[in-house]
Amino acid sequence: MEIDFDKMQGLAPAALDKTLRTGFVTFYSRTRQTLWTKGESSGNRLQVVEAWTDCDRDTVLLRVRVLGEGKVCHTGTRSCFTQELPVGSALETPLEQAKAGR
Repeated sequence: MEIDFDKMQGLAPAALDKTLRTGFVTFYSRTRQTLWTKGESSGNRLQVVEAWTDCDRDTVLLRVRVLGEGKVCHTGTRSCFTQELPVGSALETPLEQAKAGR
């Protein structure tokens, strides 16, 4: 399947290729300028269970199994996605924030 990397602005083709070949999530570090597979040093690896793309082929969604102690995020949590965003009337838009001087 062809993935549209030009539209993705951030996903490195080599990282996705290695992820799909090995079955373990691999990222590209802009800081280190190299690929790295999650858990190389910590042992907290992400094993790919399923991989999906959207109809435009510019987004990839991975369902993973957490291996190791389960501390996947650098903050020591099981997931990097721990900050809930308010939805609906509780959400102050950027325009409302600007008007309020925030």
